[in-house]
Amino acid sequence: MQFANYKTDGFYDEMFDAAGVPRPEAKLLVDTIESLDDGQFLRCQRSAERILLQLGITFNVYGDNAGTERIFPFDLIPRIVTAKEWAWVERGLKQRIRVLNTFIDDIYHDQKILKDKIIPEEVIKSAIFYRPQCIGINPPRGVWCHITGTDLVRHGDGQIYVLEDNLRVPSGVSYVLENRDLMKRTFPQVFEGLNVRPVDDYPSRLLEMLQTIGPHGDTENPTVVLLTPGIYNSAYFEHSFLAQKMGVQLVEGSDLIVQDRKVWMRTTKGLRKVDVIYRRIDDDFLDPLAFRPDSLLGVPGIMDAWRAGNVALANAPGNGVADDKVVYAYVPDMIRYYEGEDPILPNVPTYLCWRDTDRQHVLGNLDKLVVKAANEAGGYGMLVGPHSTAEQREEFAKRITAHPRDYIAQPTLALSRVPTLVEDHFEGRHVDLRPYILYGNEIEVLPGGLTRVALRKGSLVVNSSQGGGSKDTWVLAGEAE
Repeated sequence: MQFANYKTDGFYDEMFDAAGVPRPEAKLLVDTIESLDDGQFLRCQRSAERILLQLGITFNVYGDNAGTERIFPFDLIPRIVTAKEWAWVERGLKQRIRVLNTFIDDIYHDQKILKDKIIPEEVIKSAIFYRPQCIGINPPRGVWCHITGTDLVRHGDGQIYVLEDNLRVPSGVSYVLENRDLMKRTFPQVFEGLNVRPVDDYPSRLLEMLQTIGPHGDTENPTVVLLTPGIYNSAYFEHSFLAQKMGVQLVEGSDLIVQDRKVWMRTTKGLRKVDVIYRRIDDDFLDPLAFRPDSLLGVPGIMDAWRAGNVALANAPGNGVADDKVVYAYVPDMIRYYEGEDPILPNVPTYLCWRDTDRQHVLGNLDKLVVKAANEAGGYGMLVGPHSTAEQREEFAKRITAHPRDYIAQPTLALSRVPTLVEDHFEGRHVDLRPYILYGNEIEVLPGGLTRVALRKGSLVVNSSQGGGSKDTWVLAGEAE
């Protein structure tokens, strides 16, 4: 019996209930795994890892002395989401993205939400990713956040919460597609029995979205390119993967030039006009004339071309103002302000250290809270209080006191778990979920997303740069029988 000794340890488990009984939607998968011969699942896992190695599915780790590239860890036990729960998640994500887009457009135009004092003006003006250069710009169709990866977590109470928003250059969707391909090879009969919704049409949906935001709407077949910082970027595999799947050119800044406020691509046959750029370069490095003058990655003058409406940029520069974790705390207020309704997906309760009362509470409870830097990502700049040392807490107390605007704190959530292969047996490991949302003519949510798993026992940090891996996410088209 493969799961005979599996324990939920009091956590919410995505596959088993508190009594250790498989949830209805997971029963077919559990039965299939239980029917395998001893060691067969482990052999399947090793086979999957060899395929990942052959395909070169890697990510880069900056500052890692062991080498820049690693195979992205993958576990064969998927996360299963029922059709009913996914319908609710999808509604919540659409509401959130619609409101965030309205907020960003407001911030760079009338700033009504600031004038009505829903959000303090200083919070926005001090946000690292707020870009005054974007004031007055009207992106095609008024869309600022074309591709979003919103991180969700389930707490021990069974409730799903939004952990953070990723609007600038969210990564990871290539692993969603490759994970699914691996799972289909391994458990084809389970896919048929469970009626798992497909994700392999994401590249075509992404391309279609990019084509819809072409400037002026007067180009039947707009030229779309994917702009990458280059081979040393941590997500370069994904850049090349998506460009290939969409059938568009993968370009670096040196491949593009701006003339007459239009963007052109250098080709062997001369210059070719570019209409839409899916950019995977941060704002700071996008245009040395508008942002960092020392950037060698971007395209001089590209902001001018965008402002003139001659090129579409996805995601739009400046949308990172909504990535700020302090701004995140105000999203429920945004939803009520712009939509006149309550949030469908709740935020994690959040303490803002720039508020005196919040800061005093945080400083007095560092051993119980998770402290996050407002503009860090990848699990960096974070203190997990219950797992921290006195020395680490003292260091964070100094940081918070010196720069209170730069930190938030949240309760330590009991993240849900999914069975994960550990050596030759299964143990529960904590997970989150990053669904991907496209916004062109309308908002579309990819049915699934990247389930990230904290592979270290007891760890709550799922980021790949901190020892995390991934799982496939199965969204069912109908409820399990």
